Amino acid sequence: MPTKAARNGLGLLISVLLLGALLAGGSFWAVSSFKNAFKPRLSVGCTATVGDASYRLAADQTQNAALISAVAVQRGMPARAASIALATGMQESKLRNIDYGDLDSVGLFQQRPSQDWGSVEQIMDPVYSTNAFYDALAQVPNYAELPINDAAQIVQRSGFPHAYAQHEPLSRAFASALTGQTPHGLNCTLPPAAAGSSPEEVIAAAQIAAGPLEATSTTAENGTTVRLASTEAHGWLLAHWALANAQQFGIVQVSHDGQQWDRNTNQDGHNSGWQAGGEAGPSDVVLLLAPAPAAN
Repeated sequence: MPTKAARNGLGLLISVLLLGALLAGGSFWAVSSFKNAFKPRLSVGCTATVGDASYRLAADQTQNAALISAVAVQRGMPARAASIALATGMQESKLRNIDYGDLDSVGLFQQRPSQDWGSVEQIMDPVYSTNAFYDALAQVPNYAELPINDAAQIVQRSGFPHAYAQHEPLSRAFASALTGQTPHGLNCTLPPAAAGSSPEEVIAAAQIAAGPLEATSTTAENGTTVRLASTEAHGWLLAHWALANAQQFGIVQVSHDGQQWDRNTNQDGHNSGWQAGGEAGPSDVVLLLAPAPAAN
């Protein structure tokens, strides 16, 4: 039988070993917490890059900017028209479809029912309000040759007639990307997608933005693949529209013309951007939607 001294020594050894394990575990937890505290947070938003200049908008702002730009192309208007509209929307509402404003102003462009822009319900429809803006812009002689600020002011008749100019660089960059003038010029970093929308919803929205499209979809375990057939001239418009709406529809991958955007992020919290890959050619855009929620 062990002596009392031996038993005490064994107990002390066990206590030391337990304390060491606790300290080691605590140190590991502390180091992990320290590392996590300084880990870059996910930088959510979208960036338009033209040349060496990049400009940033939130995901919801980019979604509205994509619609405004696509409508200009649908109407056969130049990218300059989209730049004017985006500068106007940035000044009036920060490109958010708000239901309040000065006096009776509402919507993306802060249009007023009392000034014959339409009813509140109509103006709060982004498609209607965007077309109403372009209807007025089209009546401005040589609007594409005017400074962006001046063209916007003629349409809006604002009490701050020089305010639109400050948004020109950002508006031109996003208009260039979102009208398809700058291939893979838009990149978005988004949080993980909880679930994807139905392919029918995505296809219907794409047709509103880009006009009639041939579309097919197939569903597998990893999600639903939607293939949108576009013209080569409008391919990057549609690819960037899909990217701008990835947050809304749960899109996790966009492919076009040998390039692919993936929602996965790299270590610094930013999306790695468009990379070579994907099966889509110059005349189609292929989307992967996150799996739909499981049925109860």
